[in-house]
Amino acid sequence: MFRRLDDALTPAPVVGLTVDGTRIEARAGDLLAAALLAAGRGLCRTTPVSGAPRAPYCMMGVCFECLVTVDGMGSRQACLVPVREGMVVETQRGARVPGR
Repeated sequence: MFRRLDDALTPAPVVGLTVDGTRIEARAGDLLAAALLAAGRGLCRTTPVSGAPRAPYCMMGVCFECLVTVDGMGSRQACLVPVREGMVVETQRGARVPGR
């Protein structure tokens, strides 16, 4: 569904990260939400009350729909976190557990 318009024009180094136990690749300089969408992984979290799935929406840090756990730290906005080699990302399910 999502693809880059300028892949051939501006090649960038590739970094590897793990999302829910599966390795994906992203371009260096990508923000995590964009990398997830480009990899076909739209779901970032589920809501605490109903468990409804949520995905990146505003892509600029306003809506909080793209909350994920990054390297053990919960409730990170994927649209504001740059990808880096070895990053471990987990889909956030329900309410955040304090201390995580």
